[in-house]
Amino acid sequence: MRAKINQLSKIRVGIVNYLNTKPLLYGIEHSPVFNAIELFPDYPSNIASMLADNRIDIGLIPVAIIPDLHEAHVVTNYCIGSDGPVASVCLLSDVPIPEIKRVVLDYQSRTSALLVQILLEKYWHHDVLFVDSTDDFLDQLKGDTATLVIGDRCLRHRTKVKYVYDLGEAWKDFTGLPFVFAAWVSNKKLPDEFIIEFNKANQLGIASIEKVARENSVFYYDSLSYFTKNISYLFDANKRKGMELFLRYCKQLIV
Repeated sequence: MRAKINQLSKIRVGIVNYLNTKPLLYGIEHSPVFNAIELFPDYPSNIASMLADNRIDIGLIPVAIIPDLHEAHVVTNYCIGSDGPVASVCLLSDVPIPEIKRVVLDYQSRTSALLVQILLEKYWHHDVLFVDSTDDFLDQLKGDTATLVIGDRCLRHRTKVKYVYDLGEAWKDFTGLPFVFAAWVSNKKLPDEFIIEFNKANQLGIASIEKVARENSVFYYDSLSYFTKNISYLFDANKRKGMELFLRYCKQLIV
């Protein structure tokens, strides 16, 4: 299969630069499929824009963007999901939810921004003012202003505030279903042989999680615990149900 993959035209792949993607990236970089791709690392909302503009062919994108794509194919059996506390997507606050008046939204992921709005309305039943963020949005976290923080920044800052509301945990409590934050989506039909090998690459990464954790140790969180207890990588039937429910809520929210 290595020779066949190498004969394919380079496929442009958008990958997110977060700790939670390291197992997937490891598998890709250590598989024959790596010779068939060109990697474009960035944060989630930029990857989504690149996919929408056809600057890449496939990307690990926030699932909320899927309905906006002209053509979308969810590929592989792997995703960035959770089946309970996710640790890296949280509403951080100095006050409890009933006292929050403003929520500053992390600009890096549309999915998480919509999720916190859905949870505040339908699960916590609390009305707040939502404010789009800038690069220094963490400076606004004070008093009755809370912030939605995602990714590695969330893992770093969650210990610095009094109240941490984990959105993966809240979604599970609210719906009984796991949540999908990002999935591999292509904007065109890709060759079947590429999809097969790309899926195998993801599988290799997940099978190598202990090694990946050792190679990506960070001071602010236990990588192995994060990869195995917080992030749930398998895109199974229950995750599809959770994603479909989330997208229905998104449609109601936008309308």
